Amino acid sequence: MDDTQALLEQIEHSCRRLKMAQSTFGRLAVNDGKLVQRLQQGGRVTVQTVERVHRFIEEQDGTSASALRSGIKGLRAEMRPEHNFRFYDNRQKYLAFVNTTNEKQIIADRAVHEFSDTQPVPPAIRLFDGGAGDGTALARMLRGLHRRHPWVPFYVVAKEISMENIRLTLEKMPDRLREHPGTVLVLTNLKYGEAPNLQPETPAGASAMVWHEVGLEGTSAGQFEEQIQQLDPFLAKHWQASIAPSGNPMYKTPTVLVLYRKDHHFMLDPIIPRRGYAQADFDFVLLSQPYRAHAPLEFKSSRVVTPLVRALRPNGKLMGVHSHGNDPGLEIIRAIWPDEDPFDTGREDIMQAVRDELGTAARDYHFHSLSDEEALFRYHIRTLPTEIDAHTPIGSSTLFAAWNAASYVAQIEDGRFAKALSNDQYLEATREALQRHQGLWFNDEIYLISRRSRLN
Repeated sequence: MDDTQALLEQIEHSCRRLKMAQSTFGRLAVNDGKLVQRLQQGGRVTVQTVERVHRFIEEQDGTSASALRSGIKGLRAEMRPEHNFRFYDNRQKYLAFVNTTNEKQIIADRAVHEFSDTQPVPPAIRLFDGGAGDGTALARMLRGLHRRHPWVPFYVVAKEISMENIRLTLEKMPDRLREHPGTVLVLTNLKYGEAPNLQPETPAGASAMVWHEVGLEGTSAGQFEEQIQQLDPFLAKHWQASIAPSGNPMYKTPTVLVLYRKDHHFMLDPIIPRRGYAQADFDFVLLSQPYRAHAPLEFKSSRVVTPLVRALRPNGKLMGVHSHGNDPGLEIIRAIWPDEDPFDTGREDIMQAVRDELGTAARDYHFHSLSDEEALFRYHIRTLPTEIDAHTPIGSSTLFAAWNAASYVAQIEDGRFAKALSNDQYLEATREALQRHQGLWFNDEIYLISRRSRLN
């Protein structure tokens, strides 16, 4: 019996004993009322889902979780949350993807374009970057905004749970602080629902939060870089993450790091956040790939997007970006896993879920109806003009970079990824797609939500 069938039988047995509808079970156990329906239609099951279901059955039905787990041995042997590192947290794959594609540059340029429609008010332009990654998109966005607003102070909050990503982001900031001295940069590992106000949601979290404010001395990028490098021990101590029962990373210590130039403290004082007194009123929010494609829609809406929509000030705008599929990258993946369908939530689904979450307050927001031409954009893996030719063998470095990008975008877990490397089928599929399309490209999708002016 396979793992999915075993889990289905356990759920059905529990529903009969509890006299509970299957949709109700799914909603209460994993926030997904269509869980059973998806499993019956051949949907994949992860160890995180299994463990959440088992905990729910144990709490409600009394059946021990260990007894339930014994019926699903294969999946648990294949991956555990603490041992099977989530694909999006794998440093080498992530950095290879960022450095071999132009996705981040396109996202940043589109964000600057969308920002031009907002109407910031004094004392600062207020930005939020959700899932800042290694800071590539943030740095480019700040450069673009400086060209348009060279004398306006910036208040920037970057949310990122990965310590290595924070280090890479900080490496890109000395030049930004040199060119745009009126910048207050806030980095935090708080959850999406907590980050806008820089305040943990529980009293215990608030009391445990580490708040570190650094006024940088000097006027040159080199001076700022030296002082930022001295923060490495602080990051190593406080920017630690663990794996939650859901399989998602979570902070061990809620942390906020505030950076600004000390020689501009007098001007920046009104916008420097204070512990317990941060304002959640952003002119622009960028949410770039902030959630797993397979995450339940309710999770994407209630835990990620809606809290940031509520954090917009009047005339503020949120731009969300996620993968769309229907591209050569997905063709490569389906050559290995024919039924793979990671991108089942579109922009309209997200916006409708946010409307429902906001309730009557949704009338205060504009949910932009974009055509595919406006919402979809294509980004490419970088190759030399002569690197892909029908008469020339494709180099191994190009093949590996293309395979890495395709499997990264499709969010293939490390367990399945490792199994695919056991033969050359993945290389042949990648080579065939590159030659057929004379390169490799992917589709991303954008959705826009803005808060109406109080005058409207």
